[in-house]
Formats: sequence, C-alpha cells, structure tokens
Amino acid sequence: MRTAHSVETVRAAEREAMARLPEGTLMQRAAAGLAAACADLLERRVYGARVVLLVGSGDNGGDALYAGARLARRGAGVTAVLVDARQRAHAGGVTALRAAGGRIVAGPHEAHEVHEASGAGGAGAGSAAYVALHRAHLVMDAITGIGGRGGLRPEAVPLVRAAEAAAAVLVAVDLPSGIDADSGRIEGECVRADVTVTFGTYKPGLLIDPAKERAGVLRFVGLGLETAGAPADVEALQHAEVAGLLPLPAAESDKYRRGVVGIVAGSARYPGAAVLAVAGALHGGAGAVRYVGRGGDAVLARFPEVLVSDGTPGDAGRVQAWVVGPGLDDRTKDVLADVLASGVPVLVDADGLRELDPEAVRGRDAPTVLTPHAGEAAALLGVARTEVEADRLGSVRKLAAKYGATVLLKGSTTLVAPPDGGRPVRVNPTGTGWLATAGSGDVLSGLTGALLASGLGAVDAASVGAYLHGLAGRRAARGAPVGAGDVAGEIAGAWRDVRGAVAQGGGGIA
Repeated sequence: MRTAHSVETVRAAEREAMARLPEGTLMQRAAAGLAAACADLLERRVYGARVVLLVGSGDNGGDALYAGARLARRGAGVTAVLVDARQRAHAGGVTALRAAGGRIVAGPHEAHEVHEASGAGGAGAGSAAYVALHRAHLVMDAITGIGGRGGLRPEAVPLVRAAEAAAAVLVAVDLPSGIDADSGRIEGECVRADVTVTFGTYKPGLLIDPAKERAGVLRFVGLGLETAGAPADVEALQHAEVAGLLPLPAAESDKYRRGVVGIVAGSARYPGAAVLAVAGALHGGAGAVRYVGRGGDAVLARFPEVLVSDGTPGDAGRVQAWVVGPGLDDRTKDVLADVLASGVPVLVDADGLRELDPEAVRGRDAPTVLTPHAGEAAALLGVARTEVEADRLGSVRKLAAKYGATVLLKGSTTLVAPPDGGRPVRVNPTGTGWLATAGSGDVLSGLTGALLASGLGAVDAASVGAYLHGLAGRRAARGAPVGAGDVAGEIAGAWRDVRGAVAQGGGGIA
C-alpha cells in the first residue's frame, strides 16, 4: 500500500524526528537519497556531469545544496542558481557546496542585488544561470517545498521554462514547485518534472491530477519519519492488497455464494450500455447476472447465460447487488427508486445520477456507490466542471459527504472516497488514457457491481474494480486505441496478472 500524508502530518513527524536525532540528520538523509537517485539518473556517470540546482530559500533548497555537494565531490560540475537572492539560501548547504567545488550564481532578475551572505556571483550572474541550464545534464528543482502555495513566483518562471527546454533530466526535490502538496491543485505556473524524488512519505498532490501529471516518475526516499501511526489522507492499493481482496470461489460455492448482480441499464436507443455493463459483471466474477431493461435481446445475443427480465427490478428475483443507470431511458426515475428501496448494495452510474436525491441515498441501510465523471460530479455538486477537475480530491470528498455514499470519481486519476471523512481517499494507480472511450464506464460499473455482489465492502469493491479496469485497459490497448468491449475481455487477464505477480513476489504498480 502506498500512503500519502498531509503537510501538517509531515511537519509533525519531522518535529518528532528532529527532537530525537542529532541536528541536521533528516536533511542529510534526504540529501544522500537525492544524490543517489540523481546518480542513477545520470547512469552512474557522475564524473564530468553538469548539474544545475534551482534553489529557493527553504529547507528544500538545503536538501538540494547538500545533494549537489555530494555530486560535486564525485566529480560533477555543480552550479546552484539562487532563484530569489533577496532571500537567504540555506547557509550550511551553501557552505558545503562551495567547499566541494560547486559554484553559486544569482538568478537573472536578482544579479544586481545579491546578499553577500548568500555567496552568489554578481555581474553577469543572470546570464551565467541560463548558460548553465542550457549545458546541463541534470537540473534539480528545489525552488519551493511542501509549504509552497499559489504557483511559482514571477522571477522563477523564466528559469523553470529554460530548465524544461534544456536537454536535461529535470528532477523535482520532494515535489514539483508550484503544486499544492495536499490537494494536487495548480494555481498558476508550476514545474513539469521528469522525476520527483520525495522524502519520508508520499504527498497527496503527487498522486492526484492535475499535479500528478507534472510529477513524472516518483522515487521515494525514506527518512525514518514516524508516519506509520498517523492517518493517511490518500492511499493507493498495489497488487498485494488487491490480490488479498479478490473474491475466489471455494469448493462449496454456488452462484449465490459467488454473488448475483442485477443490472438495470440500456434502452432501445442504447442497448450497447446494457451489453457492456453485463460484460463487466460476467468477467468480474459474478456467479450470475440478472438483467432488467429494454436491451434484453442484445444482451442474450451476446451472453445467453444472463437471466433477462423486462419487468421491474423488484420482480427480477434474488440479487446481492444492483447496478443502475448506464444508457437508461424515461424509466430512470422509477427504476432508480425501486433499486434504492432494496436492502442490498447499489451502484448508480451515468443516467441514474441525474435523478439522484441525496436524501434517498442517505436514508439507505445498505451501501451505495456513485460513479460519476467530472461533468456528472459537477452537476451533483452544483459547480462548474473546471472546479471539479482543478480540485479532484476536494470534490470527491464533498460528494461523498453530501450523499453519504462511497464515490468513485472517474478521470485521469480515479479517486474513491468513503462516505465518512475519517478514512483515506483511495487513488487508483492503474489507469490509462486509452480508457477514455465510449462505454468504458459501463464496463467499470458492471465489474464493480459484481464485486459488491461477492461481498466486498463498497470502498474495496470500487477500488478493486477501478484497479482491474485500469489493468484491463492497459492490456487491451498496448499503446493503441481500444474499444470498451476489448477492455471487458481483458478483465480476466488482469485478474490473473494480479494473482500471478503476487505469487511470484511482485509488488505491484509503480
């Protein structure tokens, strides 16, 4: 399990560690890990490599300066650019880098007013910064740390853009400067890193878009912080956790023990939604599927094992969970009320979300799962879609609280929020952009419904469903366009991949 903690939790853990460790220990651990990661990225060719540090005034800058000193002692040519030389850089880090043979220059906007205590060069320093960036093999972004808010300051933007344009690996120190560590929001300009080396624990913003997309590949450096007992804000399942949750039939299993899922989806106009939701449920391990709706002929033509009814959900027979919503017609309101009145878990998707009454959901004794995309989530919250996309973490929490339901917010990073705010939000690490295709969400609904019918709790069913769906999308696409039916057909393969990797000792998705 990959866990991420808030800035407040990280700060508390750092204070506790600094109280029991010799002064400077945490920074040296961070610098050692950062330098080792950068050496790996340079393919161990540290001697003669040209490294540039974009340094802010906080401890984040200190981490980079000490790491730069370690690389300089191994023969790298290291230049530290003080992005805002009006603020004092970390004194110990400056001294260490200079002693190791590194040089320090001011950023182009500050070359004419450099504090002597910073030790930066004077005339010509600004142009020296750009020359160094142009020639660099590796650039470290250490402008702001986890406390940064509101995007990059204007003086940092030209340097960052020059770093991004250079033929160099851009490494963010702890997190890319300009992103919000707690939420993944981006308010203004930010760094787009190739690699982020993060310390102590993951930060929520590194796992959630839009910031996740700016973080690049994540590398983790443990500092010995005591965050294990602190509640995580965000967590991401890996293969081991998913394998432990997969429902497996026993010798005495029958279709009811494995789980019967009811699907209310599709219409005369959209029979494909019914077929795809049923496909997701069958490939997701359901013991049986009962289909209710006007797409029965299309469903039976593809899946003759499905039990089809054109009546009401209440007349369909025994089920352990319901999926309602994809491709529905003018009967939506009535069938939704019927399903929500049942005493079993219910997943509401697509057209079903438009008719949803918060009180009808909150009054249920059985779990409810809502699976909106950003546009549907915005309608449910009464806000603009851009607001949801800018703050996916905040939005999914608000939706879960408003409806008293587990909410799976689909998108570039799929999030699963429990109905209460006391547990972490789960982020799915397996998604791929190829899943942005018509009908993909119908497959996910059926798959998750089957997991609910098997007896998994709402949060686990939604999380495992998203995980397998993402892996199936990767398997189906293999770097090329893919259809929703292809994704459904790869669910069993994704299931086998998870169990097989764990049996062979594999950890999961990086």
